[in-house]
Parts: sequence; structure tokens; C-alpha cells
Amino acid sequence: MVKRRNFTLAAAGLAGIRALTLSGHAQAQTLNKTVRILVGFPPGGSADLLARALAQQLGNYGTQVIVDNKPGAGGRIALEQLKSAEADGSVLAVTPASMMVVYPHIYRKLSYQPLQDFAPVGKLGSAQFVFTIGPQVPASVKTLGEFVLWAKANPTLAAYGSSGAGSIPHFTGVALAKAANIELMHVAYKGAAPAMTDLLGGQVAANVGVISNALPHIVSGKLRALAVSGPVRSTALPDTPTMAEAGYRAAQAVEWFGLFLPAKASGDVVTRLNAALREALKARPLQDALAKASFEIAASESAKEFTQQFQSDLNRWGEMVKLSGFSPED
Repeated sequence: MVKRRNFTLAAAGLAGIRALTLSGHAQAQTLNKTVRILVGFPPGGSADLLARALAQQLGNYGTQVIVDNKPGAGGRIALEQLKSAEADGSVLAVTPASMMVVYPHIYRKLSYQPLQDFAPVGKLGSAQFVFTIGPQVPASVKTLGEFVLWAKANPTLAAYGSSGAGSIPHFTGVALAKAANIELMHVAYKGAAPAMTDLLGGQVAANVGVISNALPHIVSGKLRALAVSGPVRSTALPDTPTMAEAGYRAAQAVEWFGLFLPAKASGDVVTRLNAALREALKARPLQDALAKASFEIAASESAKEFTQQFQSDLNRWGEMVKLSGFSPED
């Protein structure tokens, strides 16, 4: 919890925080109520970690900034509450991309529509995935191109695991299979840990998952990293090419964490909160929180630019879900 602060425009030190005041008058006061950042997951996870670091930096916005965890239903409860919250800027949400750009395509009765019910503010950061292979694949396979050839020669063994059906790693594998013109069976696990256990044990050939989970095993030599999914190489794996460098640009993917307001929030509130977010991302505590979660700091961008990426990702993953043959749930 961030301690109570009652700064006026004149007293607020950061330009982004000053911009958050909801009046244009010189003597305007900050929002006179507690500001809540909703998180759809329990304390301790990546979303919670980033939200708390952001709350600390936005301590001058309103009288008090708190993180309000609403776990359950795969994170959907928090977004259901945001949808109906006051649109004055007092209720925000930090959420991973999958809940906004994948869930609409995998749930038949989703209680929210991302484009209609929320106002995108900006990204905090993004994490890319790594395509790794384990002991089931011959040691001679050292590149993604060589794996594709092996998969074509061994179709019954060509399978990859992920942390769950309907996840972005799941559909990243689908995108790779399509780009490489190979059959690549998806094995859905209930979490990243069991998926990694089976990869290390040789029960499955490959895996698509976050870099932080695979990194210790890559460093030890137990796993081989063939490609990362982001637009640029990861600082954690500087010698591992991107999907694009390996020849499979269509398999590029990241999981970003974004900040959202209710759809009825005014353009002025969205713009000012975006400015505060961009300023907060310059602060070391928030940068450290992103690094701890193996996320890369988001590039400075306007709410409009973030919205354009959001819409593009929503359309793209809709196509990938269709290609996968995934059957929507509930």
C-alpha cells in the first residue's frame, strides 16, 4: 500500500504525475479518493508484482493507490469488475495480453468485450518465449531449421508442450508449424512446471514457454534454445536467434502486460494516465520489478499506439485459434 499523499499540481514532482490531475486549472487538486489497481491473480505473480511497483510510482495520483487482487476464473473476475467500475480514473487494471487478445477467441460466453468495454492506456512491459528442445531430439539438431527437418522425418515424435491449452505459447507453436509447413502436435499441461519436467525427461520433444523457466536448463546444457519469439534477441539469450532470423517471422509473439481503464473513461483521463505511466517506467523500482519478472521495459508509446497494437494482436490471435482447430470453452 502506498502512503497517503495530497499533492497539488504545484507540488507534484514528475511531469507524468502532474498530468494525472483531472482538472486543467492551476490550483486543481488530485482525485480525492483511493485509486485501485485491479489484478486478476493472487499476490506474488507477475501481474501482481508489476501492479505493486506501478502503484508505488503512481503514489501521487489520488490520495492513495492500492493493488486489489481479484483472483479466479483465469483472471476474468478483475476485468468484469473493471468493466462496471467508475470511469473517473479511480479504478484501473493491470492484465496480461492473453486475457484481452486470446480469451475472446477461446471462451464462448466471455463476460466482456475488450474493444467495447475497456480503454487501453499503455504497456508496462513484455516477455518473449523461447522454443527449446530436450533429450528426445538428437544432439545433432542445433538450429530451428534442423528441428523442422527432424520433425518432417519423425512426425510421430514431433510434439511440443506448453503451460496450457488456449495460451499464447500454445498458439505460438501453431504459428510456427504453419510457417514451417510441418505437423507439430501440441501437448497441453496444467502449468509450466510439469511441461518442463516432461521436456527434461524426454517425454516430449520441444516446448514453448517463458525464458525464465527454461534458462537454468539452457545454461546447464540440458536443453537447447533454438529461437526466441520476440522482435529482437533476448538479453538473457543473446546468442539465440529470433523466429524471424531463423526464417519464421509469422511465429513472432510476446506476452505484454497492459494498463486499462473502463471504456467510458474520457480521452483526457486516458491521455494523462498514459503520460504518468510513461514517466513511471523511467523509475528504477519499476524497471527492477520488470527485470525480476523477466520482462522487457515497454517502449514509450501513446495510448493510441498501444490501442493499435492491441487491435492487431486481437485479430492475429483470432486467426491462429482458428488454424489450431481449438474448440472454445464455456
